This record gives sequence, C-alpha cells and structure tokens, in this order.
Amino acid sequence: MINVANVLTVGRVVLALVTLSLLFNEGEQCRWAAFGLTIIVIWADGLDGYFARKLNQTSKLGGVLDIAGDRAVELCYWVVFAALAWIPIWIPLLFIVRGTFVDAMRSHAAEDGFTAFGAKTMMQSKIGKFLVASNFSRFSYAISKAVAFCLLIGAHTNAWKDSPLPAVAMFCVYFAAAFCVVRGLPVFFEGDNIFIFKPSASKQANEKSAMDKSAKKK
Repeated sequence: MINVANVLTVGRVVLALVTLSLLFNEGEQCRWAAFGLTIIVIWADGLDGYFARKLNQTSKLGGVLDIAGDRAVELCYWVVFAALAWIPIWIPLLFIVRGTFVDAMRSHAAEDGFTAFGAKTMMQSKIGKFLVASNFSRFSYAISKAVAFCLLIGAHTNAWKDSPLPAVAMFCVYFAAAFCVVRGLPVFFEGDNIFIFKPSASKQANEKSAMDKSAKKK
C-alpha cells in the first residue's frame, strides 16, 4: 500500500522548489503564479497529517518526515529570497542555524522517548510547553512565516511594488525571525541543557559504585 501521507510530504517539497524557480523569472505572470502556488504549498502543510490519521498510516518515520519537509520548505523560501536580494542574508542564516541545533536536540530527546510536541514533549516548563509545543504557538509561528512568504512575493509584483506592501512584508519577515528565536531558545535550556554538563546515567552509576566500594574499605 502506498503511504499517501509521505508522498504528500515529499510532493509538497517538490512543489515548493518548482514555485521558487518561478521567482527567478521577472515576468509578472510568473510572480503571480508563484504567489498562488505558495498559498497551495502552505495549505498542503496539514494534508499529510490528515491523511496519515484518516488512512491509519501514522508512524515515527512519517512524523520525522513531516518536520523535515516543513524545515526544507521554509529554508528553501528564505534562501531564495536572500539570493534574490529581497531580504538580508542573515535571515536565512538565522533559520538554518536555529533549525539545525533544534533538530539535533529533538533527535537526542527522541532517544529517551520524548517527542517535539504532544503528550510526551521534551519541554518541561509551562512557558516552554506554551512557546514550543502548544498548538497556538505552532499555528501562530506557521502563519507568521506564511504571511511573510506571500506578502514578500506580492511586494515584488508590478502591481504592489510601489505601495506600502513592501514595508509591511519586511515587518512580517522580521517578526517571523524574532518568533523563530523566541520559540527556539527554550529547547536549549529544557531537558538536557546544552550549556550544563550532565554525566550519563551509566557514568553516574559507576561513580556511585566506586564511592561505595571506597567507603566499605574504610
């Protein structure tokens, strides 16, 4: 049986690449086509999860691919926008660095049975769960990026380039970048704090055993 959910995840990434290729053509029709296709790419974000549940095709691999697909799409958009000189280069670099470290931390947490979101989230505090794992925060973050993508493309069409839209689009870009940092910071400090050394459980057990033997000898 074909895994429809995973096909949709990969297909969404391919569609995003096709959409972004249109932006390198300065023709008005290509820009508006990219604008419309970007809306479809954004709308398709939840389709893989919906069909995975509907067809009973949920899996750990599907969950990992979903996150990877979302990451690939957003990074491709930021990188292309920077290549076109629509945004500063530090914007995609910020998202790349933040995404790389956050995904690494989530992979480490997964080894201990924790997930990025849901009932077994790696986040421990209330503020961490709200900023990173809550549906409200995740939805708001996705919307902020989606609005930035669409407005940025619209701002570079002949119809809107001389309007206030370019300024509004850049505000949305900076807002999404700030939101990215705010949602990423809790991941570095909760669970296994990356700035504080924590010996492994086996090492702690060995050290305790050695101390017990030393105490008995005395």
